[in-house]
Amino acid sequence: MGFTTAFTNPGRSPRATGPLCIGLGEILWDLLPGGRQMGGAPANFAYHAHALGAEGLVVSRIGQDAPGRDLLERLSSLGLSTSGIAVDPVAPTGTVSVTLDSRGQPTFTIHPGVAWDLLEAGPDVLRQAARAEVVCFGTLAQRDPVARESIRRVLAATPPDCLRIFDINLRQRFWSSETILESLDRATVLKLNDEELPVLAEVLGWPSDREERLLERIAERFRLRAVALTRGSRGSLLWVEGCCVSWPGSPLQVVDTVGAGDSYTAALALGLLAGHAPGEILGMAHRVADFVCTRAGATPPMPEAFRAHFRGSPTGG
Repeated sequence: MGFTTAFTNPGRSPRATGPLCIGLGEILWDLLPGGRQMGGAPANFAYHAHALGAEGLVVSRIGQDAPGRDLLERLSSLGLSTSGIAVDPVAPTGTVSVTLDSRGQPTFTIHPGVAWDLLEAGPDVLRQAARAEVVCFGTLAQRDPVARESIRRVLAATPPDCLRIFDINLRQRFWSSETILESLDRATVLKLNDEELPVLAEVLGWPSDREERLLERIAERFRLRAVALTRGSRGSLLWVEGCCVSWPGSPLQVVDTVGAGDSYTAALALGLLAGHAPGEILGMAHRVADFVCTRAGATPPMPEAFRAHFRGSPTGG
């Protein structure tokens, strides 16, 4: 399982422009009908945080293969450091087959036995975690015990005031009730969608209830700073500091929704760090996610106006 440097991974780090936001978990190629795109929710999150003015870092693992080399090149082309990416000498780089329905909604087939299942928390990664202001993680990368333990170690290395965002991201059957509950115990912020909320309520043994009430109960049960619920065309809800605010959905000409949720999470994180009002946080998160929905792929270039929104705040340079 050991790390190898059989091909070059120099870890070029661009100039940091804001708080360190780590995407912790899977990096992979999404095999879309129109061609492959870099994917994995943590990798997408790190890109979008970077695109909004933060220092984004992906912590993951790739194979010693051509797709892995291509991922390093893709990260560099996006202005992201590759210093958090380890290279596995045996396991291949991860891939996910993606199909899109008539509304641009994706269905994923996630292939097992890949490099990010063997993610390691080495000394350099733990040093980065010790200065992180945000770490985003989910359930998928915890499907293997090796990666699950590494994710726990990285989270434990973060500062006490770090935003540890659990983007629950339930995929196929690559999750368990135990993983969900342990992750919530380690998180300070939860992000989920309206299909995942009833699953979480069932895991907790709670009866169905109003969405607002469930978010409040989850926040209280796990002492969370914030809980965000995305609801597709119905918009989203944000519970933060004892109040729940909502934002309506917008009519869009959707190209695809891949990566939109991750861009929403990045804007949510930077809004929370900046101390913005809940309604302002939610509105900006929707503007960013709506934009991504109207572009192909998970990592389109972002308008300068989005970066300007955070410039001059604690998230800006």
